[in-house]
Amino acid sequence: MITSYTITEFTPDDLQGADRVFEAAITDAFIQEGISELVADCRQEIAAKSALARQALEAEANVFFLVAKVEGQVAGTISFGPCGQEIREITGHALDEVGELGSLYILPEHQGQGIGSGLIRAMADALHTRGIGRFCLDSGYKRAQKRWLRKFGTPYTIAEDFWGPESPHMIWLCYVADYASANRQCD
Repeated sequence: MITSYTITEFTPDDLQGADRVFEAAITDAFIQEGISELVADCRQEIAAKSALARQALEAEANVFFLVAKVEGQVAGTISFGPCGQEIREITGHALDEVGELGSLYILPEHQGQGIGSGLIRAMADALHTRGIGRFCLDSGYKRAQKRWLRKFGTPYTIAEDFWGPESPHMIWLCYVADYASANRQCD
């Protein structure tokens, strides 16, 4: 079943909904990855995303969010801002000047319905409008890595065993024009 959704800029009214998305999606990711025993890491990840969302609402924020809404309720998030620590360290600071697409989380019950792709396209459109030509993204989640390999192709770099044996961290470098609606022939 395809869900009807809208994508809007993030506002203070979206904070509680975004927090619900982070709580549900990150917890689900930890369970699906088989690392649910890492409760402290899960809580830390949720808190970091929540703090980032609040930072995005500040006047001089260097990060911004979009949200997807289903029936008026936040069902997904995406952000763009400075590269995170893993990207800076793993690439030896080669991508420090390229912003990071991140915080792409969808409520588990709405995953697989095109909302994530819609958020990526909307963010690419927003970046294109701002004159930004590239973005990077990363993932240590195996499920997400499979999706990103299909969507973004070969990673820019892979840090093998970064999270432990057979747990790599992957980083992609992408061109906005490849994902912005204005440059797409079809979906």
